[in-house]
Amino acid sequence: MILKTLFKKDRRPLSFTSKSTSAPSSTPTSASTSPSTPSSASPSLFRRMSIKIQEKLPSKGVQVSAYISPTVASWGTCSITLTVPGETVVFQSSSPPTSSSSAAASSQQQQQQFFSRAIEVEARNIPSLFDKKGRFSFRVNLALGQDSNNSNKNMLITEQWIDINAITGFATGGTMDSIASTPSIFAWVDPEGSTTTPNRRRREVVVTYGFYESGPAGQDILPKRHQCYITVSSAGSRWMEDLIPPGSWQANRRFRKLVLPSAHDAGMNSMASSSKLLGKLGGAVVGTLVHDNRIMTEIADALSGPAIALIAPNIIFSLAMTQKDSLDAMLRIGARYFEFRPAYCHAAVRSAMQRGKDGLPDKLYFQHGAIPGMGYDVFLADVVAFLLAHQEEIVVVQLRWDGVPNECVRPSDQDKREYLNQALKMAGDRIVTGNENDLRHATIAQLRRDKKRLIMMESVDSLSTYTDEGNATMDGHSIVDAFSKVLTEDNWKGKVFINIQCQATATNIPKAVAYSVLDAGTTSSCILATKATCDSKTLPWCRDNVLRTCGYDTLVVMMNDFIDGATADVAFQLSKQRLMA
Repeated sequence: MILKTLFKKDRRPLSFTSKSTSAPSSTPTSASTSPSTPSSASPSLFRRMSIKIQEKLPSKGVQVSAYISPTVASWGTCSITLTVPGETVVFQSSSPPTSSSSAAASSQQQQQQFFSRAIEVEARNIPSLFDKKGRFSFRVNLALGQDSNNSNKNMLITEQWIDINAITGFATGGTMDSIASTPSIFAWVDPEGSTTTPNRRRREVVVTYGFYESGPAGQDILPKRHQCYITVSSAGSRWMEDLIPPGSWQANRRFRKLVLPSAHDAGMNSMASSSKLLGKLGGAVVGTLVHDNRIMTEIADALSGPAIALIAPNIIFSLAMTQKDSLDAMLRIGARYFEFRPAYCHAAVRSAMQRGKDGLPDKLYFQHGAIPGMGYDVFLADVVAFLLAHQEEIVVVQLRWDGVPNECVRPSDQDKREYLNQALKMAGDRIVTGNENDLRHATIAQLRRDKKRLIMMESVDSLSTYTDEGNATMDGHSIVDAFSKVLTEDNWKGKVFINIQCQATATNIPKAVAYSVLDAGTTSSCILATKATCDSKTLPWCRDNVLRTCGYDTLVVMMNDFIDGATADVAFQLSKQRLMA
């Protein structure tokens, strides 16, 4: 990877990498210090004062974490260009080594797949005297070689932006002004640089990204800088087929050798169910839904009951929304393991929802505490539809109910059968459900042959790296520290699978949730606040240490909030290595 920092306007450069484009100084180059040197040759008092004032003008920072997949880099030169007034930073993929003598270069290149850099929107670089908004933008380009005229075929994958006030720190407008407006972007590319209808020759690239607004000066333990993450990777719609072609020697390997990307709490990707419930019953029920007295106490210390009811959507959004893509997009990114907590709505609201019109249907929903998310019927139907369209892929689903209060009635065995059978109707005899025994002992070829491409399990014995203390972090250090302590053979031997949870759980820090809610905007969430920082630590650790700490013969799951291309790509590469062992 190559990191370049360019300055487009007159400003004093950072000392470590910046290149100034300022005009040469008017100070004479002569070494003479003779008293006869005219005083006009030195900067005027006014200019010195101006420089001092500019140096003290405020700025607002953006912490950016990025990732470029080596697979995408092998297609051509990929670059992520960050821009603010007065500064441009380019993160660019390097050409892969061409010989075994380049092993050191290859290792260095691998380490530089991940990139982290702070960039400042500075008031002194914004020409307007009164409007100190500066645009932060990023652009993803892929250069696919040269055409017949020896010109680079440079393909713009996407460009996103938001305006940031250097004085107040507020981020507004643009394409990243709400979390809901930042879905993953998929594009088809081919050697001609085309994005037309896909075929077997073309390759699909996905850009996953997100922007967190920290507020004017950050709040208490929340980040002081805005946060942005960007990943560019090969889409994972058919990653099992590509990595394990039918009839290949890899297909005769056991399924448990794989490392599966996972979207943490995939059912919490939309406010649709919660919004409908709040619209029907009002915000006063938010305390029942949150089901966490610590958080509600923090909020109540700052607001009255009626005021809390008014911001109920903000409370739920900041506490429970862990994904922002559709389930189909999560699957296309590469997610193949899902945990789902199906239960009926809390008893205190369930009957009330059925009275009159516009109620929430009485059915099973994903439950985050008692906050309803995606319908279980919708989840199963979407998974089955994906498997029908991608006939070599295999998806694992585990049902569990940890964290779901008893007031949310769990499904009976008959409920579970009926929901599953209804979803499988569209598949006919093309999909059969597998179980824990299949996951542990069957080869990939056997699962495909027997059509057991939807493996359903319930509350199985697995090893998880998650702890309330370790994952309650704003910087990710305690998560990584726990990895080495938990991931030992003594702990995972005999388990059905190993679940490496890369996401922070800032929602276990009541003050973080309270501040996030009280300062809430459409780009603020304490869950999103930690992603860029934590991913830059947890994902490189997984890439470099999973094989050493988890062995080669127990299924591994890599779970993350806001499932992204870096998480998926690291899992793909680890799966490839484990299959070869």
